[in-house]
Amino acid sequence: MKKIEAFIRHEALEAIHEALVERGLPSMTVSEVKGSGRQKGFTEKYRGVGKSVFLRPKLKLEIAVDDADLERAIDCILELAHTGQPGDGKIFVFDIEEAIRVRTGERGAIVLEPHLD
Repeated sequence: MKKIEAFIRHEALEAIHEALVERGLPSMTVSEVKGSGRQKGFTEKYRGVGKSVFLRPKLKLEIAVDDADLERAIDCILELAHTGQPGDGKIFVFDIEEAIRVRTGERGAIVLEPHLD
């Protein structure tokens, strides 16, 4: 099992979510975050006062997938988050040692399968 953490632009979320659902990967957690990467900050003016902004708003997607689904999920995010401009985001992949469904106590890859509760 793998965990994907993807930092994306806000406007890419809906298309990515729809595409992942179509590919049978509906489960994700979304958090609003701020961060900085290689892109430089910018100065904006508010009521005539300049303010330096170096942390950009992004969305962080956390998606747990079976090893067999990893490339499908990554390809989907890459395709739909890409604009070719600085700030498109980053994708990180981590190993998941174990997954446990709290409600039932089930363990392993079965936890990643959606339930029709």
